[in-house]
Amino acid sequence: MPFTPAPWKRCIPPAPRVAVLRTSPATVVDDYRRLLHLARVEESLDPAAQTILKDNITWHQLHPAVNTTPWQLEGTILGLRDHGYTDLVDVHNHTVVTDPFKGEVNLGFKPVYEKYDIPVKYNFRDSDMKWELFTPQANMLVLPRIFPHGIRIPDYFPGRNIVQLPTMKTHTYTTYTGAMKNAFGGLLSAMRHYTHTWIHETLVDLLAIGQEIHTGMFATMDGTTAGEGPGPRTVLPHDKNIIIASADQVAIDAVAATLMGFDPLSLPCIRLAHEGGLGMGDLTHIEVVGDRDVLNERWNFKVGANFATGVGMLLWRTWPFNQMQKALFHTPLVKVFESASAIYHDDIKYPLESRKIVDTWLRDSPWGHLFTTEYASARTIPDRPAAPPWKRKG
Repeated sequence: MPFTPAPWKRCIPPAPRVAVLRTSPATVVDDYRRLLHLARVEESLDPAAQTILKDNITWHQLHPAVNTTPWQLEGTILGLRDHGYTDLVDVHNHTVVTDPFKGEVNLGFKPVYEKYDIPVKYNFRDSDMKWELFTPQANMLVLPRIFPHGIRIPDYFPGRNIVQLPTMKTHTYTTYTGAMKNAFGGLLSAMRHYTHTWIHETLVDLLAIGQEIHTGMFATMDGTTAGEGPGPRTVLPHDKNIIIASADQVAIDAVAATLMGFDPLSLPCIRLAHEGGLGMGDLTHIEVVGDRDVLNERWNFKVGANFATGVGMLLWRTWPFNQMQKALFHTPLVKVFESASAIYHDDIKYPLESRKIVDTWLRDSPWGHLFTTEYASARTIPDRPAAPPWKRKG
């Protein structure tokens, strides 16, 4: 499926802009609207194209810092509408331990979709989109070797803008996870686990593909509660009250990684994307606007592994198991690992440990209170002012 980028397409400027704001539960939706304005979203997306909201349902269970937050989703929708982007659609994917239909209810997304009339499509449902062969114009690092019979992407994605909505958290396989990793579920099919040994190179290839097929790219990242530890699911939450946005997927990840305590250019996916000209990973060449003093913070997050991610690291990256990938993961034997992961996360880890973390967050964190009062499915989301915050009088 050859695809020619739209002539409208704008290049990322030499010094990309990343907007960073401190926020609170009382102001977070308005702060997201201001965040998109500060990040100049109107310079990043094609006003004539439909815009995909690619939220992140890493786990269909409620767990702080793991998934897109409902206030991030709502604030991003309103911020886009403030700038004339009204043709919006949300796209879900699924993983071996994630049911997006449960997730959009448990995570408080469904009331947001209903309030703002946002349709939802699923990249695993043939009635919504199909997976078609795609030949990238850019030089690929690993995908042609991993998928020798051709790279397939959803036919729905080319010719549309995309806005990624990740959260700030650590990840056992990639150290951190952000805007670049958020493209993983959208652009790769259920066979995406084939890439885990070469995950950093895969993320760079996907970013190059995204820049070819999308008419514009943007990201908002939620650090209201950030996650530390054996991510992406079983992290420990820390209220950090930070939100970030940028058109440059590499630059926003570099800023987020820096806050979490990592050197961004030491992270292979950021370094490779930076060296390949796909974005800016050098913090000294990124224009940070908003609450710039946030950059003085270093949270010194640790990564670690749980049982499931530890086994994954052993099988995908440790000799001799990494020499047996096709036997282990390209055959029906993979179902054993998928079932074990699902049982571990949903039937063991969540009731025995994660549920206590969630209950503490709901009881003690102001962000947990916000979720309970405004976004739980039985609640009605308050009306927000139509005018963006920078245009209101008084």
